[in-house]
Amino acid sequence: MTLPAETTSHGDYLKIAVDKNQRPRERLRAHGAIALKNEELIAILLRTGTRGENVLHLAEHLLANFGGLGGLARQPFNELKQLKGIGEVKAIELNAAFELGRRMLIESPEERPIVRSPEDAAKLLADMRASEQEVMRTVLLDTKNRVLATPTIYRGSLHTTVIRVTELFREAVRQNCAALILAHNHPSGDPTPSPEDIAVTREIVQAGKVLDIDVLDHVVIGAGDRFYSLKEHGLGF
Repeated sequence: MTLPAETTSHGDYLKIAVDKNQRPRERLRAHGAIALKNEELIAILLRTGTRGENVLHLAEHLLANFGGLGGLARQPFNELKQLKGIGEVKAIELNAAFELGRRMLIESPEERPIVRSPEDAAKLLADMRASEQEVMRTVLLDTKNRVLATPTIYRGSLHTTVIRVTELFREAVRQNCAALILAHNHPSGDPTPSPEDIAVTREIVQAGKVLDIDVLDHVVIGAGDRFYSLKEHGLGF
């Protein structure tokens, strides 16, 4: 921020202080890690950005380019270190952080989030509300409805001619999950499903039956705390 050269008022000082307190490290100190968005946590690991791009924007671009945390976590070290703004040291630290998270889930399955309702799924995927484009993700669940992963499947306009069922279920099959929940956001903020949303749901529910993977719901994420459960309204199921 550039202050006017002629004066620095008390109001300007307060504004500077507030802006500083919005930095990821300060927010973590004040509110705990759980209050931070994914890009803020990644920014803390990266520490610095590049010339012309601050670290938070760098983190946002990484998550957007790789389809979220799952996609970023799957990037090989040798490819990650070649990205602009990353390099070898940051690639090592990112790989180490993701590997620790993976091992924690393996060793402590009882600590995985449990999804018992559409509201639970909407809260788990709350970061989707901020996306300016449509994103489809799946919540992969074990036999006790504990979360195994939340991979991003698609970005952009969602319709039956784009979505490949095999691609949507690939990670579900790999992780041998018992059930999944579909979720996508509406950037407009209105979670009311479109006819395309209902058609996509119907097709995927049928594919799940063939693969013996129970599709429990399709949740549309809107603005604020708004969401829409297609299962609760009997649409596509």
